[in-house]
Amino acid sequence: MKFFVLTLFPEMVMQGLNTSIIGRAIQKGLLSIEAVNIRDYTLDKHKKVDDYPYGGGAGMVMQAQPIYDAWKSVVDRVEGSVRTIYLTPQGKTFVQNDAKELAKEENLILLCGHYEGVDERVLEEVVTDYMSIGDFVLTGGELPAMVMVDAISRMVPGVLSNGDSKETESFENNLLEYPQYSRPEEWNGKKVPAILLSGDHAKVDAWRHEQSLLRTKERRPDLLAAADLSKQDREFLEKCKEIE
Repeated sequence: MKFFVLTLFPEMVMQGLNTSIIGRAIQKGLLSIEAVNIRDYTLDKHKKVDDYPYGGGAGMVMQAQPIYDAWKSVVDRVEGSVRTIYLTPQGKTFVQNDAKELAKEENLILLCGHYEGVDERVLEEVVTDYMSIGDFVLTGGELPAMVMVDAISRMVPGVLSNGDSKETESFENNLLEYPQYSRPEEWNGKKVPAILLSGDHAKVDAWRHEQSLLRTKERRPDLLAAADLSKQDREFLEKCKEIE
């Protein structure tokens, strides 16, 4: 899978994504991540990529030409389909199901905006998806792009060393992950739940599933409405509600 991040700060993007799981996946050839410097495509001798907005107002707007030419430089040299995502607070909130869907793409271009925004005309020309990582404003699109690349990459086969890992993480089936414990068996007066020391994998799995249900109910009850709950799951939650 190939990612292309159109940005004014390529070093920021690559330094953030060349480490840990994603960095190892790049080394193995499972992923390709390229930061394309939009400034390299400006026709301005001073490498300027922004100008004042028509109609007045505060701040500057990124110009269409450098962005379009940077985008075209990618599209003209890749094979297969290309999907272009503009990172903006106005976009659809990016969630785990989006990561799964986008991991099936051959080529993803992520456009990072700056200043007061991007000339609308180039967005109309190249963008297929508008996405956000939350209802807040950041200085630029680089951090959201890095977040999305990380989340999507984890869904690409072979990126995670343990094939089961992504199936038990938070937001799988709209449930939060169960609590985790490691050595020592007792720390600061708190003991690891006895069931995890039993060696009975069936009971451990059942306990973890129940904990996942409880944690979701406690911390993100909004997710339960979309979760695929069994009759047993619903009965368990009702029983817990009665105890409360």
